[in-house]
Amino acid sequence: MTDASLPYLTPRFAHADAPSLPLYVVASDALADLAGQIGPEAAAWLTVTGFKGDLGEVRLLPGAGGALVGAVAGFGTPKARRRLRFGLVKAVAALPAGAWRIEGGLSRAERAEVALGWLLTQYRFGRYRSAKEGGLALLACPDGVDAARMIAMARGEFLTRDLINTPAQDMGPGELEAAFADLGGRFGAAVTVVRGDDLLAQGFPMVHAVGRASPRAPRIMEMRWGSAGPALTLVGKGVCFDTGGLNLKPSSGMNLMKKDMGGAATVMGLAQMIMELGLAVRLRVIVPAVENVVAGNALKPKDILTSRKGLTVEVNDTDAEGRLILGDALAWAGEEPCDLLVSMATLTGAARVAVGPDLAPYYCDDAGIVAALEAGAVAGCDPVWRLPFHDAYEAVIEPGIADLDNAPGFGFAGSITAALFLRRFADHPRYAHFDIYGHTPSDAPGRPKGAVGQGARALLHALPAMLGL
Repeated sequence: MTDASLPYLTPRFAHADAPSLPLYVVASDALADLAGQIGPEAAAWLTVTGFKGDLGEVRLLPGAGGALVGAVAGFGTPKARRRLRFGLVKAVAALPAGAWRIEGGLSRAERAEVALGWLLTQYRFGRYRSAKEGGLALLACPDGVDAARMIAMARGEFLTRDLINTPAQDMGPGELEAAFADLGGRFGAAVTVVRGDDLLAQGFPMVHAVGRASPRAPRIMEMRWGSAGPALTLVGKGVCFDTGGLNLKPSSGMNLMKKDMGGAATVMGLAQMIMELGLAVRLRVIVPAVENVVAGNALKPKDILTSRKGLTVEVNDTDAEGRLILGDALAWAGEEPCDLLVSMATLTGAARVAVGPDLAPYYCDDAGIVAALEAGAVAGCDPVWRLPFHDAYEAVIEPGIADLDNAPGFGFAGSITAALFLRRFADHPRYAHFDIYGHTPSDAPGRPKGAVGQGARALLHALPAMLGL
């Protein structure tokens, strides 16, 4: 097992002075133009081997005496590139270790996508593996691409993946707090934590109620960084494991629940990007961290909680606990002014049914924020999709016996009703909520099976427009 410090790996480009081999990138409709770059013999070699220029297809180029002199990678068709994000970096697996440089007429945006995707392919979760990885094919940062920004985005993503991938035995509330404190310490941020029964004394009753049954004490953590600029507050759901509580999940529903702190992991990854890049913001990060387990003192169905905001909540499903802890956290966030409030959570299965695992649905009523996020999603290769705060469903979350219902028996629009629940606590005109999944079901270019960040890069690219940076 490796050292448990996070992140476990550091993404990197090839050293600028390192000798590199050319990787010629060619679209499938431009093969005829390639001979002028690689020479007629190499072009004939491609023809003989049946190279078609499909997206991510690779041919190594032999030189005199069989020496490797370069490679050709297919860039496919525009349709193929739209269908497979980071598709070109499928080529990385076929390249020998060493330094490579991109040759070909890619646009600046395409070079940036290739650079980011190449960095993301370096991720491995090796904490529990004895086998050692071999050498890597490293990319020389392409011309016109900001290497520091690419590295910062990849490092933030690696942190998010490491946190989510770590099993609950080693990533409970205490370990998440340690990672949170380590992140703050690396950038000189101030970190405060409220734990256990102190949550009741300091006004976080719903965080306490959800986490009190675990021997690993619940807590709420706050990080502050930056002294000038607009105020940005990030809130992330930190349910380190979710059994469902007394409304116990079946085993199939529990298998991925180490990822139920994916919202916390994602805002921490985004915070690392922001701090590493030195953005001119006053950053505040809030993470409530709990385990939702079964014990004699566990939260019970039909219990009624009085939240930090004063709103009462009838608990109609102890497996809808994430919105409870976020309610207290968002209320705390709203007690001081900020220019933008964002929450991120692995909140509902309904969101997955609606948009699948690849898209991060989000909710926001501010047209400027929406426009910035749509552009940021394209620039960051980080797809998001807007869903509505549909006001007509407000009545669904009002049970009559209390102000709010944490799990209405409506049977429809589960992600929307959860977002409406959170909006009652956020109560901020510039609020965006992301209902993320945090998991890739199968290997994809730049996204190995397992944990993945969603929405963070879109937000990072959108911040200048959203906050006037």
